[in-house]
This record gives sequence, C-alpha cells and structure tokens, in this order.
Amino acid sequence: MDPIRKLEDSRSNGASEKYLSPYDPSATESRIYAAWEKSGLFNPDECVKQGATKADAPAYAVTLPPPNVTGVLHIGHAYEDSLQDAVVRYQRMRGKRTLWVPGTDSAAIATQSRVEKNIQKEEGKSRHDLGREEMVKRVAAFAKESEGTILSQIRRMGASLDWSRYAYTLDDARNKAVVAAFKRMYDAGLIYRGHRIVNWDPKGQTTISDDEIVYKEEQTKFYYFKYGPFTIGTARPETKFGDKYVVMHPDDPRYKEWKHGQTFETEWINGPITATVIKDDSIDREFGTGVMTITPWHSMVDFDIAEHHNLDKEQIIDEYGKLLPIAGEFAGMKISDAREKIVEKLRAKGLLVKEEPYVHNIATAERTGGVIEPQVKLQWFVSVTRPFVIEHSEIPGVEVGSSMTLKSLMRAAVEHGGVAMPQEGFRKAYFHWIDNLRDWCISRQIWFGHRIPVWYGGEQVHIGDEAPASEGWMQDPDVLDTWFSSALWTFSTLGWPEQTDDLRVFHPTAFMSPAYEILNLWVSRMILMSGFHIGQVPFKTVLIHGLVRDKQGRKFSKSLNNGIDPLSIIDKYGADALRMGLLVGAAIGSDISFDESRVKGYKHFANKLWNIARFILENTHGASIDAPLTPGDAQIAAQFDALAKEVTDDMEQYRVYLAAEKIYHYAWHELADKILEESKPIFAADDADARASRARLLLTLLDRTLRLLHPFMPFVTEEIWQSLPQKDSTMLMTAKWPSDVR
Repeated sequence: MDPIRKLEDSRSNGASEKYLSPYDPSATESRIYAAWEKSGLFNPDECVKQGATKADAPAYAVTLPPPNVTGVLHIGHAYEDSLQDAVVRYQRMRGKRTLWVPGTDSAAIATQSRVEKNIQKEEGKSRHDLGREEMVKRVAAFAKESEGTILSQIRRMGASLDWSRYAYTLDDARNKAVVAAFKRMYDAGLIYRGHRIVNWDPKGQTTISDDEIVYKEEQTKFYYFKYGPFTIGTARPETKFGDKYVVMHPDDPRYKEWKHGQTFETEWINGPITATVIKDDSIDREFGTGVMTITPWHSMVDFDIAEHHNLDKEQIIDEYGKLLPIAGEFAGMKISDAREKIVEKLRAKGLLVKEEPYVHNIATAERTGGVIEPQVKLQWFVSVTRPFVIEHSEIPGVEVGSSMTLKSLMRAAVEHGGVAMPQEGFRKAYFHWIDNLRDWCISRQIWFGHRIPVWYGGEQVHIGDEAPASEGWMQDPDVLDTWFSSALWTFSTLGWPEQTDDLRVFHPTAFMSPAYEILNLWVSRMILMSGFHIGQVPFKTVLIHGLVRDKQGRKFSKSLNNGIDPLSIIDKYGADALRMGLLVGAAIGSDISFDESRVKGYKHFANKLWNIARFILENTHGASIDAPLTPGDAQIAAQFDALAKEVTDDMEQYRVYLAAEKIYHYAWHELADKILEESKPIFAADDADARASRARLLLTLLDRTLRLLHPFMPFVTEEIWQSLPQKDSTMLMTAKWPSDVR
C-alpha cells in the first residue's frame, strides 16, 4: 500500500473547515460537473494527452441510447444513465481508453406530431397549409430548442459522456451515413420498393413498423355468419365487403368434399357473389369453425395467403378509416360507426348465426394512439430473406464470401457468441423475433426526418443525396423510419462511412444495456446494420434492463398519478443518492421498484461519508509516511483488499447492483461503525506507534473507499477526494482502481 505523506498545516486546516457543515449536494454537484467538463477527461484522447491513460491501453466504448431530443429525463433514463455511467467510470479507472458517446434522437413521428398539434391549436393551420419546407423548418427549430433541456438533465445525473463527440440522428454526419447505408443496401438488392401490406396509422397518416405498435385490450363481439354452406367468424364485419375467398386446411376432414379452386354462389352483404374455395395449410383447424374468408388488403395473414395463391386484393377502407364505395350504402362511414349497421343488415338477410362477447387486442400506434388499419401500399422495404455475399466479417460463424440473408446474419451474430446475450429469456425472445421477422418497411409519410435518397426521372432511378445535374428529377416524398438511422448508431457516431481512427479503435463497442421494449426496435436492428455494413457486431455484450416501477410494482402512469420526476428527486436528495437508490438491489434484467425513502437513506449515506472524511482528516494531521502497520491494522487492510477484489469481480461481470451494495455496507457498517469507533481510543491513548499505524490505515481506507464508491456516487466522492493529502490523479474519475494501486 502507498504510504501517506505528512499533511501540510494549511491544507489540513482548510479541509477541516470544509467539513464543518453537513454535505450539501445542491452546492456541490453543478460545480463538480463543470470542473469535470473543463478538465476534458471525459475525452479518452485528452486522458492520453494528460497522462491519465496510456496511449496503448485497451479501448472500451459505449454509446448512450439516444433519448428523444424533445423529451425530458424520466426515471427510466435516470436508471439507464446511472448504470452505464457506473460501468464507464469503472473502466476509465481501470486505465482503459474509455469512450462514452452522447447523442439524441429526432423521434421524427412524435416530434412532428407535437409541432403539428401546436400549429393547429395556435394558428388553425395544417402542415399542408404551411408547405413542406416551412413545416420542416419549424419542427427542426422546436427540436433544437428542446435539445438543451434533455442534455442538461443528463449532465445532472453525472453522466461522464464525451460531449466533444455529441451526435444527433439528423445532423450532417449521420445524414451522410444514412445515404451511404441506403445506397449500399439498394445496390445489394436488399432495399426495394413494392406494393406490400403495411401498418397504416390513420391518425398520423403514415406507416409504422410492427415494433411501434401498442396492443390494447378491447371488449367487443365476435360474430358468426352464414357464407354459403359454411359458417365463418369475425370480429370485423366492416372489412368483409370484398371477401370472395373461403379458406380451409387441406387436411380438414369436415371439408374434404370441397376442392381447391371450386366456386359457389352465395348471398352476401350487398348482394349475391361468386366465392372460391382455397385450401391452405396455414389455417388453424381448431379456431372457430376451421374455415374463414380472407380480406387480403386489410390483414397481414390474409395478405400472405393471397400472395401465396395469387389472389385478388381489394381495398375496403381508405387511409382515414372510412369505408370506400365497395361498401355500398355504408360508403364514407367510419368503420366504428358502420359495424353495427352492417351486422343489422346481415341479420335481416338471415345470415347472422350468432354473436358472443369477445375480448381481443387492437393494434394502436405508439406515438399517436391511432388504431392501426393494415393497408396495401407502395413502400420501401429492407428484405430480410434475400441472399447476399458477405464481403467482410469479423463475426464468429460468418465467413467472408459466404451467402446469407439478413435474418441468418442476425441469428449467427448471437448464436456464435459475437454478441454475448447472457440473459436466456431475452436471448430466446431475440431468436423468436428473427424467426417471425417480415421485411422491414422503412418509408414514412411524414416530412421531418431523413428524406429517402431516391430521385425519379421518368423511368430512371438515382440513389444519392442530390439529384443528377440534368433537369426533371423529383425526390421521393417520404422519409426513412427513424430506426433506420439509429440502427447505424454505434458506427455512424464513430465517423462511418469514413474509415476513421475512432472507428478502428472503438468499434465494436463493449457494452449495451437498453430497456427490454427496444430489444427488437433497436438492438436487433443495430446487429443487422453493423453486420452488413462493416462486418462487425455493434457491441460485444448486451444486457437488457427491466422497467422502473413504483414501490408497489406498478408501472408509472398519468392515470395512477404515481409518476416520479428524477430532477425533483435530485433537488431533494442529490444525484448520488438517486443513483444509489436505482442501482443497489437492481439486478440487470429485473424490474426495479423505486422507493423514495431508499433514496433519502442514501442521502444520509452521502453525509455519512462526509463525516467519515472529516474524522479521518482531523485525526491524521501530521501522520508520518514511514509508520509501519500493526498486525491488527494490516489485517484490516487485507480485509479491504479482499472486498476490493470482490467488487472488481462483480463489475467485470456487470453485477453493478452487488458491487454498489457491498461497498455501501463496508463504508457504513465496517469503516464508520467499527473501524472509526475502534480508532477513537487509539487516538486518545499515548501509544505513538499505534496512532501512527492507525492514521496511515485510515487515510488508506478513505482513499480506497472513495475509489470503489466513485462509479456509483461520483459527486460526493470527487468532492472529498479533492481534500486528500495525497492523490495519484487530479480528478478521482481518472484515479487508479483500488486493485490496480500498488
């Protein structure tokens, strides 16, 4: 262990005065964070320049899951930021070239929707009244105005992000990456334009992906109707006007006399029709009567059956959720208003067999709340089943020159250990998602976002950021799904498509720990994009964290009035206390029960540290650097070394919750309650050797305890660190980890 130096009177007296009052986080945290930023030590290059990190040290990089630029810090962000910052600070103290990349996301649909509502309310105008250029300008200005809010709030959590590398999903560098990615995938045949069924949001007037749907339970009715000689069931009679195919399983013995392609005449909603029998083995014989009619234009499952058998598709419902002329007298009605009227007409015709109560999940758009109506539309897609040849690969199980699909690439990246996904439940969910993955619709009918880099000139198509020099070219009006750009996040933030030093040194990133609701939305797509474009996994380890809930285990919601504002908690107790309240006892992957009383307890703990430091600094004034440790003190020092090894092992295995809890218990119950209490009679006695030994021990334990606690409680530990008589770093955040101190 390092010997302590003799304390200088002036420094010791200054430190003593500092600790006369209780620890006040509100008077400390903003000042400390400003000092960290000014030091430049969040930047790994600056750490090397200042000698805090060796130039040839291993790299360790993390990208912050980008919060919405128009959002505010919520309790989930607070947990995520605390968790990642603890890992980043630990790795920085281990001497690695540690980079944590900050950034924000445009959240294009939500941001545009919010601005549109404001304009409609304040000016009585729609986006079409303003025009595309003016509307985009206003949305961008709103986003920029909101940007500073979320960034300042992230700083309040103590996040040690390298702000010099800040990225925004719609900035010029990311736009360059998006265009390059689109062109590469288009040239490889993986991006195509075609008429396919998509999730249409009538409220937002745009397509959305499967993963942006929120299902809500609805009490409704399930109807059974006579359809010729068959009985069919449906919860959506308003879609049935164009149904002219009846489908059954080819091996269903109940319908063996019916042949595929056989036709029959039947009375239906608006008169007699000719129906055709289709045999398809995707039909569930156990559901209902085992026979169904299909609506290919408004059902994903029915669309697939129609594609397989080359059947006609007819649109029944328009883009605003109203019935089209095919519905006869019901044309122009909203489907919600028409349903019962259609049922009454079928009842009058004697075609209603029965109806019964039914509970099902309706699909709604996450951002607008609109009820999703599947539609067949001309859109841009990423094919996940078309084969391509791997040109470059550092991914286990993926060989250069081999032919594979994006689905198989995504599977191989996890299956062969390129991405460690140790949580078995999430690993299974990931593979299940891949097995059921459809082509990804990447076009959106909004104006704010990355414009699709496709230009049309008659029959010609040009891919690029700008139109060709000749006249007559028109750019595709749609924008890209925001997840297309954020899927490039781990490498676009490091300079791709340029082959930068950052990309060479810091990619793949080391660790990602997002919430489980974006495993499919973001984590999976990052694996897809990184694997295709640079032949690497985006991160080596992914640990999905759970939701932060209230102390009764309920989700936070407006209806329950149980929401928690992290900033108000910081105002009351300090960021260190909030971080500990979120981290201790919260195993990654499990939901977290948030209890404000626990946070209050960790504020008391911060003050306990303050008092520990005051006692030690007051009682070690004038200690000698040569004082040998007594056998008892040497044993106490060895016990701390054993604890430091345990905490180190926990951090290496991302058991952050255990590491934080162990050092907390040591500082309070071992150092404060036992060791300091035992020290009081030693300092009061006349045994100079015992006093000198204990003084050296306490200074060493204070130094090492601050180091162990720093990743979890960075502010109070940094503040105390500045009072220590001997430091191996001007800032605690670049001091050596205890197990590395010799």
